[in-house]
Amino acid sequence: MVARKRVNYSVVDAFADFAFKGNPAAVCFLDEDDDQRDDAWLQSLAAEFNLSETCFLTPITVSDFPRFSLRWFTPVAEVDLCGHATLASAHVIFSNSLVDSELVEFATRSGILTAKRVPLTSELKDGGDEKESTFLIELDFPVVPTCDINSTTDLSVFSNAVNGATIVDIKATEKDVLVVLSSWESVTEMQPRIDEISKCPCEGLMVTAAASAGSQYDFCSRYFAPKFGINEDPVTGSAHCALAHYWNTKMNKCDLLAYQASSRGGTLNVHLDKEKQRVLLRGKAITVMEGCVLV
Repeated sequence: MVARKRVNYSVVDAFADFAFKGNPAAVCFLDEDDDQRDDAWLQSLAAEFNLSETCFLTPITVSDFPRFSLRWFTPVAEVDLCGHATLASAHVIFSNSLVDSELVEFATRSGILTAKRVPLTSELKDGGDEKESTFLIELDFPVVPTCDINSTTDLSVFSNAVNGATIVDIKATEKDVLVVLSSWESVTEMQPRIDEISKCPCEGLMVTAAASAGSQYDFCSRYFAPKFGINEDPVTGSAHCALAHYWNTKMNKCDLLAYQASSRGGTLNVHLDKEKQRVLLRGKAITVMEGCVLV
């Protein structure tokens, strides 16, 4: 039997300034000629990591910019779009100088996505004068429009899902539902009923509210997707493609500072390009683990 090549991986906390915050993703590198690992193997490894997302990168050689095939898996299914795992992938690529470019392209089920390295002002290291370079990563994603929910939908299921919290608005996307609560505190203090969320007619449930006056943030949110094995996602980049659209209509702002109010928490800088119908998401990431898969 021919021995399988080892698969190198990194676990990265995305949309985080510090380790053990933000949203962790496993980033796995496959060779372009690796035909030994089928979709069942990819899904099994995602279940083994048991993180909200495990992603797989494969280099592609036909592009003006460095390009990788990128696929995302929850513990139970492959998904069409994932922001934090894309940011984690770009972080690993840029941090390890795997490309000679400030921009990398990803070929995905949602089309070609780009990630750009955005340098920050160098910072002093603790206890010394030596400077350390830091950077943000900017993701370029498609807008996900929000619209009125189907008039035949029983809205009581959403009230049950958010455990009776006061709902002031409900919108829908193609796959998810966005529930707006009356205050920031209503979102952060809400005790979700995961069994009821599973009954909602959507893949994922976004719960959001505007920030209080004087806050540095514009809005907060939480995201639940128990049908995909994710009771609550720590930080959901892709959800902000819909949240940017919604809050732009309410605040008439294209630049928004968002906070995802999970137990780990995460901050996202969001820009809506209304002309191009794109959302730019900026955030930091931290590599917390590296290793290899032996099977």
